[in-house]
Parts: sequence; structure tokens; C-alpha cells
Amino acid sequence: MTRDDLFETNASIVATLADACAHNCPDAMLCIITNPVNSTVPIVSDILKKHGVYNPKRVFGVTTLDIVRANTFVAELTGLDPARVSVPVVGGHVGKTIIPLLSQCTPKVEFTEDTFAALTHRIQEAGTEVVKAKAGAGSATLSMAYAGARFALSLLDAMNGKEGVKECAFVRSEEGKCTYFSTPLLLGTNGVKRNLGLGKLSAFEEKLVAEASKELKASIRKGEDFVRERAAQGEAQ
Repeated sequence: MTRDDLFETNASIVATLADACAHNCPDAMLCIITNPVNSTVPIVSDILKKHGVYNPKRVFGVTTLDIVRANTFVAELTGLDPARVSVPVVGGHVGKTIIPLLSQCTPKVEFTEDTFAALTHRIQEAGTEVVKAKAGAGSATLSMAYAGARFALSLLDAMNGKEGVKECAFVRSEEGKCTYFSTPLLLGTNGVKRNLGLGKLSAFEEKLVAEASKELKASIRKGEDFVRERAAQGEAQ
């Protein structure tokens, strides 16, 4: 399925769930992993706004799969243990909106410019790599489940008072030029405790952020337009 196919299938499902959450658990932490995340997070946010229960600190687009892949690919190239590698991935959750900040990798890694570019492209297109490996018979499943579990467990740790819990997620943000943007977040008992921002970017990464903005804005707008059209259809009925 293309991202447009996913949107047509998933937008209504996510909207219905958001309505139910607004009525029944308005203070819940909502972790949106349903693709296309760049559009489904704005859908959930705008529906919660319509019900007067929106709290941007409690709505997360789960982009952890991109981080898991980035950590794994860096580990493969360097011989490091992937469990000890940490690459922040910012922006969005599809194609060129996925921006791995390899310059901020822990532990620090050194690659040639060509390797940086190739590795960035592989991380951005890893979903397509999986589909091709499965010969069109499926997409990421176990890795997606792992990524979702990792984020949820991190959020639960923070909600239970653990200090210093950090994860990247796609949230309402003033970082960059988009209204939603994934960055490293410090999590706390009430959700987002502090947005840690982009940090210092390399020239290559600054270019990636600039190039991602147009596509990211279009995806966000698509989600917001869906909610407006859905509301208009409801009023017409």
C-alpha cells in the first residue's frame, strides 16, 4: 500500500478512536503509531481540540522504529552493540522527512561524507527495504511491535516518576518550520516535560531539515483537512 492508500484506510479509524478517547478518557496519553503518522497525529489533535480536551503534552506520534533502524544500521557499520547506540531521528516518519542526526550519535561515530549520505538514505527508505525483502507479501511487523513497546514502556517509566527518560516522538512543536515535528523529548509524569529541540546540526543535516519542510507541511495539512471535511459532512447529515 502507498501512503495515500494507508491514509484512506486509516484516517477514519484513527478519527473514530480519537472521538472515543475524547469522550471516555480525555486525559489519557495517546501514542499514535498508525501510518501515515505525519497526518494521523494532526487528525487526533484536531479532533481533541473540537471536544475541548486537547493537551499537546499528551499526544505522541511514535517514530521509534526510525530510531531502532538507525541504531541498528550504525552498529552494523561500526561493530558496536546496537543496544548501546543512540541516534536521534527528527522530522517526520516517512521518506525524506525522516532525518537521522548521525552527528549526534552516542557513542560518537566517524564516517565519510558518502557513507553519511548512503546511511541516511537507507534509514529513510528502510520500510521499502523490508517490503522488497518480503517480496510484497508484507511490511514491518515485529520491528514495529518492538518500537511501539519500547516507546510505551519509556512513557510508563516517566509517568511512574523515573527521571531522565528521553525518547524522540512526533509532537506539536515550535521546532523547525512545521507545526508538528519529531525531536528528542524529556518525558515526565504528565507527558512531555521538555522538548529538547534539534541541538547542533551539521550542514548536511540542516539541509535535510530544510528539504523536509514542504512535504511535512503538506502531510500535516492533509490530516487537518480531513478533520474539517469530516466535520462538514457530519453537519450536512
